[in-house]
Amino acid sequence: MTDTRFNPLAADTRWQKVWEEQQTFKADDNSERPRSYVLEMFPYPSGRIHIGHVRNYTMGDVLARFRRMTGHEVLHPMGWDAFGMPAENAAMEKGVHPGGWTHKNIDSMKAQLKRLGFALDWTREFATCDAEYYGHEQALFLDMFEGGLVYRKESAVNWDPVDMTVLANEQVIDGKGWRSGAEVEKRKLSQWFLKITDFADDLIEGLGELDGWPEKVRMMQENWIGKSQGLTFRFKLDRAAGDFGDIEVFSTRPDTIFGASFCAIAADHPLALALAEGNDALAAFADECRKTGTAAAEIETQEKRGFDTGLTVTHPLDPEWHLPVFVANFVLMDYGTGAVFGVPAHDQRDLDFARKYMLPVTRVVAEEGEEDTPIHDEAYTGLGNIINSKFLNGMEVEAAKKAVIDRAENKGWGTGSTVYRLRDWGVSRQRYWGTPIPIIHCGDCGAVPVPKDELPVKLPDDVSFDKPGNPLERHPTWKHVDCPACGKAAARETDTLDTFINSSWYFLRFASQPDDRPFDKDVLAKWMPVAQYIGGIEHAILHLLYARFWTRALKALCKIDIAEPFASLFTQGMVTHETYSRVQGEGKSDTYYTPAEVDRDGNGAKLIADGQPVEIGRVIKMSKSKKNVVDPDEIVDQYGADAVRWFMLSDSPPERDLPWSEAGIEGSWRFVQRLWRLFAQIDDSASGEDKVVDRKLHQTLHGVAEDIEDLSFNKAIAKIFELVNLIEKAKASASRNAAIRALVQIVAPMTPHLAEEAWAMLGGEGLVANAPWPEVDESLLVEDEVTIAVQVRGKLRDTLTVAKGLPKDDMEKLALASEKVQRAMDGAEVRKVIVVPDRLVNVVI
Repeated sequence: MTDTRFNPLAADTRWQKVWEEQQTFKADDNSERPRSYVLEMFPYPSGRIHIGHVRNYTMGDVLARFRRMTGHEVLHPMGWDAFGMPAENAAMEKGVHPGGWTHKNIDSMKAQLKRLGFALDWTREFATCDAEYYGHEQALFLDMFEGGLVYRKESAVNWDPVDMTVLANEQVIDGKGWRSGAEVEKRKLSQWFLKITDFADDLIEGLGELDGWPEKVRMMQENWIGKSQGLTFRFKLDRAAGDFGDIEVFSTRPDTIFGASFCAIAADHPLALALAEGNDALAAFADECRKTGTAAAEIETQEKRGFDTGLTVTHPLDPEWHLPVFVANFVLMDYGTGAVFGVPAHDQRDLDFARKYMLPVTRVVAEEGEEDTPIHDEAYTGLGNIINSKFLNGMEVEAAKKAVIDRAENKGWGTGSTVYRLRDWGVSRQRYWGTPIPIIHCGDCGAVPVPKDELPVKLPDDVSFDKPGNPLERHPTWKHVDCPACGKAAARETDTLDTFINSSWYFLRFASQPDDRPFDKDVLAKWMPVAQYIGGIEHAILHLLYARFWTRALKALCKIDIAEPFASLFTQGMVTHETYSRVQGEGKSDTYYTPAEVDRDGNGAKLIADGQPVEIGRVIKMSKSKKNVVDPDEIVDQYGADAVRWFMLSDSPPERDLPWSEAGIEGSWRFVQRLWRLFAQIDDSASGEDKVVDRKLHQTLHGVAEDIEDLSFNKAIAKIFELVNLIEKAKASASRNAAIRALVQIVAPMTPHLAEEAWAMLGGEGLVANAPWPEVDESLLVEDEVTIAVQVRGKLRDTLTVAKGLPKDDMEKLALASEKVQRAMDGAEVRKVIVVPDRLVNVVI
């Protein structure tokens, strides 16, 4: 009936062409079907996709194809997150324009994605560097400006000295730039900000409604926003320091105020800056503090250091009690007031600091019976009753907090307050390859929005990267314009927008793409929110928090009607691979090699080029720097797209990492061939029913459908294996034929090229991509037979398949009639028979 081997390269090309010509996956805005918007986080066009990308997109593709089969109008788009520093770096290193480099990469990556047969609506494709896209983004920025959600101020910023741009706090990882890896510095610059803090409470409350999000991601966002309630009060300085007579402090633990032993301020606190002007040693210490990271993990692990200012403050509840004032490296200016009181007994950072500088440690919270237990090297952070605290003694922690706040408010030296770790989003970036900020600076009128009919403000093409810094700043003509308000000579804003803005609304543009505005509100309402969003856990804070804020801001401006952009979120695991390297000697970086350059056998690995051994490293996330990446083109050339897709789904739960292996992809290729041989085994002359096959088919249809909806692809694959095993062993029958035909539809979301080829071979109508999911016979989901164990004196002697619910007497008769049971009894008299319905018969002799 057909060749015994499936030719994937021929089938892949044939069916991808058909899908493109027929625009099979183009979403219809006017469809009456229920809608489903499936989206994977769009890629940065770095030049090549790797297997990690393939896993991400395969998961979304299976869901998108399945939902088409279950009657949904599906939107499954693709585009490119195309602005950013890598393109600008390439321009400097290779002497090319960022736009040319970017679009060349897009063409390459698009061709790779198409080879894998993803059911994407390419008619909605765009790159965020397209002037049309960023022109609409500029319009939205101006809407926010007019709505009071955008402002400009001078502030201390994180400065990346290599990329020469500002970084958001979220982009500083362990004190280093998230892309360059350079030590981040603190600088003062005039920056544009978005008022994300206006939405802090709403962003936290909204997390409670996101049942389709991983708990880990919701917790990460809540912790990043960092809502804290406590007491804000002022320590009075015992002697004035210039214009400063007191220090404002915020604490979440006012109950521990009698355990205070020092006051600490940030290196950028106004008092610290004033004191440093006349103190070179303090100025040097503050500079050192600015070079350390702001990440919570780094602050916890770094050595706690301080500089004694020589100042003291008076305790607000005891005028005879004076505390020294330090500038400390673990206090941040962007949290609370930039000043804290240290309670060493109950905060580990404070305890480490106190031990270093020989400061008192007074325990003020203890569980019953632990009141006299001293604090050694570990702070006590648990609950208990208050001790050593005068009028608070004996109170529980929460009652003591309230008592201190009440007294502070009654006496006028403090107030109960709420603070947030989250700061307004600084969006100014001093670089070329980004969205120009549509503002003109006029000496008379100030900051003036570019008129909307003059958008987009396009990036000039004739820029030079021969010097560090922002080419827009030194362009001879681009920035020189007249003020739209008064007509006088003015200058464009030369900063561009943080690229995270590009990805904070792209999902809206995918859903609606009118020419004259960013989106149509009514069309948007048909598709949003995104039904299923898929991407890496590394975007849990940066991208997802910003996207949630941007959506809320647009709703506040009455541009859209939704607050949450993503109804359900799935964070997939990484694809991993061992590394191959050679140590180059002291002071030199190791040299890494790609898997394609290495010959791997059971005894080790050798470099193909010279036949010499290479070191086999740990299995880690695929990384371009470590070169442990697998190029999907090479794998598709060898095994075909469907085998690659099948492997991405089959070997590991999708939320866990997937180790790449040659054995795994070869096994997937063999199973694709096995399916093809099975599809060729339809016997048109066969008739009759096979109840076992019928039941297994419908159980598989039901189970696989549930697994795909749950994104439990490995479980779905396991059920398909079981069905295939059963069909292969079953005798020819009409039931077997029906199961084989249905199997083509079952595997269609996972192996679409194979399924189309088999569907055509078997005379299916149209494309299997447009075929419905087979109907499930609910009556066949219930098992009407069970397997029971038959024991003699507690030892298993036989198993019997019987009708479910068979009466005890009948179970006993069948068990005693078993030849194996009779041999085991060897003529002995039956003393007793124990029957457990549907499970067990035990014969006692």
